[in-house]
Amino acid sequence: MERIETRPNGSTHTISLLVENKPGVLHRIAGLFSRRGYNIASLTVGPTERPEYSRMTIVVRLSSKPVEQVVRQVQKLVPVVEVRELSVQDLIERELMLVKIRTPERNHAELRALAETYEATIVDVSPDALVVEASGNAGKLDALEERLRPFGIQEICRSGRIALERGFKTLAPPSLK
Repeated sequence: MERIETRPNGSTHTISLLVENKPGVLHRIAGLFSRRGYNIASLTVGPTERPEYSRMTIVVRLSSKPVEQVVRQVQKLVPVVEVRELSVQDLIERELMLVKIRTPERNHAELRALAETYEATIVDVSPDALVVEASGNAGKLDALEERLRPFGIQEICRSGRIALERGFKTLAPPSLK
């Protein structure tokens, strides 16, 4: 998986969507990105405070097309209630990472200390392995991964990015605005 960087003047954009919670919505939206040749770096979908809607967070890399064009195309899809690009300045973002490290018990104390430094949690312990859970922005997780690498990473599983805007800005159906 490629690393996702958020740069104020870069080509990576975080797009937040409020969509109808119906079968096939993810397929339709991902299909639009695929047909247009947009590279999705991260995609997450989850429930919202209202069961009839889901929130999607899509991180997309754009090399030549303006993000406004992507937003307009996504907005035209029937299951999309609202879509907005989140600005880097107003963005609160997190990812989740699980890391399995194959290591003898003698290294467990050192790994616990390292996990604590990154506000991570050890969620599984066996005589020859540990599983570390961490959440935070991509930079924090990348740094933790690099620090864990010398111990012998066996598996990594990272979620996509989730994001909200700071303050009272919300994605909401027109009937609730």
